[in-house]
Amino acid sequence: MAESVTIHGELDLLARAGHLFSSVSEEFVCAARDLDTWPRPRSQETARAQVRASGVRRVRKLFSPTALVGEESRQGLVELAGSGALVRIAAGALPHETIVMDRRYAILAGAYAPTGRAYTVTTEPAVVGGVYALFEAAWEAATDLASFLRGEQPHLDEGSRAVLRALGSGATDEAAARELGMSLRTYRRRVAELLAALDAGSRFQAGVRAGELGLTG
Repeated sequence: MAESVTIHGELDLLARAGHLFSSVSEEFVCAARDLDTWPRPRSQETARAQVRASGVRRVRKLFSPTALVGEESRQGLVELAGSGALVRIAAGALPHETIVMDRRYAILAGAYAPTGRAYTVTTEPAVVGGVYALFEAAWEAATDLASFLRGEQPHLDEGSRAVLRALGSGATDEAAARELGMSLRTYRRRVAELLAALDAGSRFQAGVRAGELGLTG
């Protein structure tokens, strides 16, 4: 296959690029507006079956909040998470569907059209890497499905909120610890606790998560 090719219609996509769904081994990521990524349910079922049969190690799926409209859609997302996929809800609407497999292949869906959608399949490393980076940014700002459905927010005591304010100020650890009257070791321990409470993997992500959950310092 050429580095980039445009395919018209999902049936042609499965016929010409279906082997990619079967060959994914490490990671399959998908960003979609809702569960009806493809108009033809049978095509969607075929693609899902191919991914499952591939033995892929990790599946991550990111959806727009509109994917939760309707009880059937909500249940579908819960079942998807129950099957082992990591599911998050984006902070805002996602314009078009995107799939990245093993960071080697990307499929970009075009807008809906009366004649069918166009799909761009690419193996161009710069394009695949850029798409994956955009997915990662949206994923980090998204909310885990279970947390989104519960509408729960982590409880932050006044000490944790003070640490959150310090992180937001951009102060060095040493300056923040002095300001809060803590030892450097205690401050860094509180930062680690805050990251755990917010389910954040970095200080930057903690700030994003705090804003996403409506928490204030």
